[in-house]
Amino acid sequence: MDKMSTIDHVKDPMTSPLRRPLIAGNWKMNLTLAQSVELARAVKEGSAAATGETAVCVPFTAITLVAEVLKGSAVRLGAQDCYWEASGAYTGEISNGMLVDAGCSMVIIGHSERRKLFNDTDEWVNKKLAAALKAGLTPIVCIGETLEERESQKTWRVLETQLAGGLKGFAPADLSKVVVAYEPVWAIGTGKTATPAQAQEAHLFVRGQLEKLYGKPF
Repeated sequence: MDKMSTIDHVKDPMTSPLRRPLIAGNWKMNLTLAQSVELARAVKEGSAAATGETAVCVPFTAITLVAEVLKGSAVRLGAQDCYWEASGAYTGEISNGMLVDAGCSMVIIGHSERRKLFNDTDEWVNKKLAAALKAGLTPIVCIGETLEERESQKTWRVLETQLAGGLKGFAPADLSKVVVAYEPVWAIGTGKTATPAQAQEAHLFVRGQLEKLYGKPF
């Protein structure tokens, strides 16, 4: 039996003082500069009613313009990827220092599309995470299983492997600066939907793994 079906009750994540709700929008490879500014203004206006933290992760080309729009608001600005080196002959890449200089305070690492299309490995995620923390960014580390992995009863093994590999070598204090995002890859473009209960079951497992790795509750 899939371990997911054995969990009877999942605590509300908002009841823990260790957790803050975060709504982060990933714009992916979309929008012109003008459209980005328009959407950023709408997010800024709407964020006043948000009960948690709000962030937008925009294309590299829009970072500086969106940073200007969001100035003075509580909306955080993030990028969609980074490279672990600070500078050098790495054509097409962008460093964490460049992201900070452009106005970012967050960065997505290990998104499923990066893992699938660009072969980002857990080792790469680990290196990018270290570089992002060193630069003072808040990393959003994505983990999640594909439909094939889920139907093969490999959900927990995949999440455990991605967490262990991506977070290898980090101290508990580092984790207070990291966002771990469960991404149900199996429910993206497949016609299937991840229910709140299924997502919460995954969250519970992830928190358990983090406690196992670091000896403290998350």
